[in-house]
Amino acid sequence: MSSPQAQLDRWGQTPWAIDFTPARHPLPRQADFVVIGAGFTGLAAAASLRMMAPDKSVVVLEAERIGHGASGRTGGMVLAESAAGELPGLGDVLGGLQTILAEVSRAADVPIIERAGLSLPGAWEIARSSGFPESPISWNDSGTLRVVNEVPGGTLHPGRMVEALARAAEKLGATVIENARVERVNWREKAEILFAGGRISAGRVLLATNGLSLGLSGLAENTHPKLTLAAATAPVSDEEIAAIGLAQRKPFYTVDFPYLWGRVCADNSIVWGAGLVGPSDLGDVEQVDIASDEPARMFARLEQRIRNLRPGLESLAFTHRWGGPILFRDGWKPVFSQHPESREGIVLGAYAGHGVALSTYLGHWAAEAMLGRRELPSWGRIE
Repeated sequence: MSSPQAQLDRWGQTPWAIDFTPARHPLPRQADFVVIGAGFTGLAAAASLRMMAPDKSVVVLEAERIGHGASGRTGGMVLAESAAGELPGLGDVLGGLQTILAEVSRAADVPIIERAGLSLPGAWEIARSSGFPESPISWNDSGTLRVVNEVPGGTLHPGRMVEALARAAEKLGATVIENARVERVNWREKAEILFAGGRISAGRVLLATNGLSLGLSGLAENTHPKLTLAAATAPVSDEEIAAIGLAQRKPFYTVDFPYLWGRVCADNSIVWGAGLVGPSDLGDVEQVDIASDEPARMFARLEQRIRNLRPGLESLAFTHRWGGPILFRDGWKPVFSQHPESREGIVLGAYAGHGVALSTYLGHWAAEAMLGRRELPSWGRIE
């Protein structure tokens, strides 16, 4: 396995950093709960477990740095429901997200919503068809792109969201261990987790690695890991934001092809995304290099598309290009299931682009399930 920096070089650099390092702790021999993966899902689950059961021990094992996978490399668009739409018993994802973050914030004395800049003004669906009579957007992109619908949604700062969740989990008493790549789980009466630097036994385990470690999670079949590509511009003026049609600062995504999504950031830079890159037949998504021929051509096409959307964008400067891991499964429903080898393990992921909100929302649900307070949903079963 290559070094963390080598992987970051392959996946490019995001416009944000994660400025938090968990405190170093002696490695415990056992824990009531072990969470594998320190992204939004794992950190939210760990914080929730400690909040609801402060007498129980919680350890989070992260293969690299916190937020190293999808959470730190998302575009920061917050969407409701799932990629498959509303699901039985799913509930109000955005309302639940706000409630969970507020409860964890109070318990940990960490202002998560404020630090992450969570804003939910709505999101625009755009398409090459008749749009709103006075659509703010009118772009030339394989036809004329216009706003055709407004749906619940918004944005947040990915790096600060990871930081805030990690701070909250740690303040509530969870132990977060970085550079602890799990190599194997022996599913016995108590799960034995073997990882870089040691081993630990756990009463219950949550695998929250999403598109990474598919073999470990039992997701090698019927799931499809990719890198989704994104690019960020240098900050532009408020007048330019208005001229583009994004003065309301609502994120947007197309509902037809060719696909395009984006959002305005707090500093007036703009994140744009389009395109998926898969691993080779014999490789995994961690080996994908966005500087290789096909991803490089995809970035060049994306940037040319954006500069051609309307007059005035020809000289738009792009400062960052990166890929973020994303996982799909057949049917587009998230995976939220017992591990195939043990009832004491839960697998959670495959958000298919809706993970910014779903990860925290379902991470809290997973904590409730691990404590025996809630059942897992039927739609999330591994089949």
